[in-house]
Amino acid sequence: MGHHRPSKHLRAARPLNVGAMRTAVQKYDGRWIVQQIVAGRSVKEYRCPECNRMIPAGTAHVVAWLETPPIGAISPVEFRHHFHTSCWNRRP
Repeated sequence: MGHHRPSKHLRAARPLNVGAMRTAVQKYDGRWIVQQIVAGRSVKEYRCPECNRMIPAGTAHVVAWLETPPIGAISPVEFRHHFHTSCWNRRP
């Protein structure tokens, strides 16, 4: 039998690249920290929470997380989300 990786929800959050440019943006649901991911740094597939479609590896996109994490969170980056750039830009 093969070995299974533990759930990503049980693993510690990976640190983000602190050298990358981040901005703070106010949206309807709170203040978000936003980081642009260039195509060359995008090595995994992610599901965009806005349109529910996949963001293929090698695609430039946006990573964002709420500035104030939910109660009980260890770090706000635990709750980061990967958005298509166009989906992020359409969010009110």
